[in-house]
Amino acid sequence: MRTERKLTRLDRVFARLDREPERPALLDVPEMSRHRIALFAGTLAFYLAIVWAVLISSWLVRLDWQVMFFRPYQQWPEIHAFVDYYVVLGQRGPTAVMVAAWLGWRSWRQHTLRPLIALGVSLLLLNVTVGAAKYGMGRLGPHYATTIGSNEMWLGGDIFPSGHTANAVVTWGILAYLASTPRARRWLSALMAVTSLGVGMSTVYLGTHWLSDVLLGWAAGLLILLALPWFEPLITRAESWILGLRDRWYARLPRAGAATRPVGPPVAVGPSGSAREDAPPREPAAPHRTRSPAYLAPGPHTARSDRTPVTPAGSRRPPHADRHPRNTAPAARPLSGG
Repeated sequence: MRTERKLTRLDRVFARLDREPERPALLDVPEMSRHRIALFAGTLAFYLAIVWAVLISSWLVRLDWQVMFFRPYQQWPEIHAFVDYYVVLGQRGPTAVMVAAWLGWRSWRQHTLRPLIALGVSLLLLNVTVGAAKYGMGRLGPHYATTIGSNEMWLGGDIFPSGHTANAVVTWGILAYLASTPRARRWLSALMAVTSLGVGMSTVYLGTHWLSDVLLGWAAGLLILLALPWFEPLITRAESWILGLRDRWYARLPRAGAATRPVGPPVAVGPSGSAREDAPPREPAAPHRTRSPAYLAPGPHTARSDRTPVTPAGSRRPPHADRHPRNTAPAARPLSGG
């Protein structure tokens, strides 16, 4: 009797990753070059400038109030339905599911877990950095503003920076970050910038964010994408750890197709089909019976062809004096005198 473990979907995924090569031969992993460091420093300076302009209630805060009093949703009500759907591109749940599905297919094709791990690292950085800034500065949104002209800071809000804008930058920008060619990376980067800014302006149109929230959210998401090359060693170690954990898990499982009962050593068989006298004696196998053996009556047994069909009452043939048993010569009949 043999037992085999049924393969699950996760087993098939890991079997795909075991194929060689596990990574594409020309995998383009972004590095922290001088150009990228300069962009990171410039974006960080822009981020700090926006925060400082809001803290001192500069012209940017006055612009926020002017846009709020303009009420774009009342100026262009015909696009309100479209904006309600378009702003979903910045919500974390739907966008993360869509991007994870695409990157999961990429991981399947490229035999590597790097795309999915990179997405997880970027979303973790997004939640930590943007979440800390939101609750640390506690700015109220336009619908909950209390004093006209104030920056509405440290009042228990959570809208500075804009989470919709930062999430759109990270979730759609990760596709550009993981692009396999420089040309695809440039086109996807431009598409990410337009999409994320559109999501941010949609929140301004709906009146849920200040204009400065959108600018800061765009900078916050871009900082995460620019800093991802510093986390590439962590992504590589995480992938190796996951695959090593998979290997240890497989080692604990019973080997597929293994026999459940011991088998004795082989017995040498002679030309006539009988065991050789000089062969070592075979160890008795473990008893393994699936049904009770048939009962055989004691005594010598004859071949089926030599048996006379009988019933419990005896032979069905009536007795005749002139018949003789089988396999015996008939007795000579007396000749009648004539």
